[in-house]
Amino acid sequence: MAGRPPEPATTTVVLSVDDAVATIRIDRPEKRNALDTATRAELIACLDWAGATPDVRAVVVTGTGGSFAAGADLGETDRIDPLAMRAMLRERRVYHAVAECPVPVIAMIDGYCLGGGCELAMSADLRIASADSVFGQPEIALAIIPGGGGTQRLPRLVGLGQAMRLILTGDRIDAATALRLGLVEQVVPAGELEAATRELCGRITRHARPALTLAKQAVRASAELPLQAGLALETELLCLASTSDESAERLAAFRRGS
Repeated sequence: MAGRPPEPATTTVVLSVDDAVATIRIDRPEKRNALDTATRAELIACLDWAGATPDVRAVVVTGTGGSFAAGADLGETDRIDPLAMRAMLRERRVYHAVAECPVPVIAMIDGYCLGGGCELAMSADLRIASADSVFGQPEIALAIIPGGGGTQRLPRLVGLGQAMRLILTGDRIDAATALRLGLVEQVVPAGELEAATRELCGRITRHARPALTLAKQAVRASAELPLQAGLALETELLCLASTSDESAERLAAFRRGS
């Protein structure tokens, strides 16, 4: 399609596009989709590609083989030098790529969603899970702490007390509990996950990409800005949205219909 950049080459991630939705599947089932360096880099490349592709209006991140992502690939981090770790963690990370992607990102979760995998899901804009999914931040059992945003994003989703409980105990929770706490937005039977995600994406992608991008930016800013600053940003983004061709066309169609 004209205007579409070349797709990135991948070996541990599968990228596909259908009906304005880019689906990015982590494909390391033998490792329960644990996130190693190569997989993280490929996820970033695919997310950047989707963000730069004009006909993509939503992204789905998921895993193959009955796991979303069972955490980091700890074999890579064995006895890593702390200074080297600090340098590595200060580089652009996959969690930032999800948050920075200009279109909505939906985590489609089935099976294990633990550690870095749970942090990947939390960095998405929406989370839909199968009833068989399992969530947790088990890092404390290894005498470490979450390092992919878990200590920051989890409290924003479930509240300070529940985040403390999950991080300090390392407990795993089921999908029903994750829904009750606000860690996910929707839970469906395992056999209905793909269809439910497609339906959710369809309700998003029917809207204009510029509006989706600006709405995502405004809502995400609410977690970081004081109320008055957030309201000021909202005003500026609304004015910017109104300048798009899509806005003019849809407002004209609405007026004709009324």
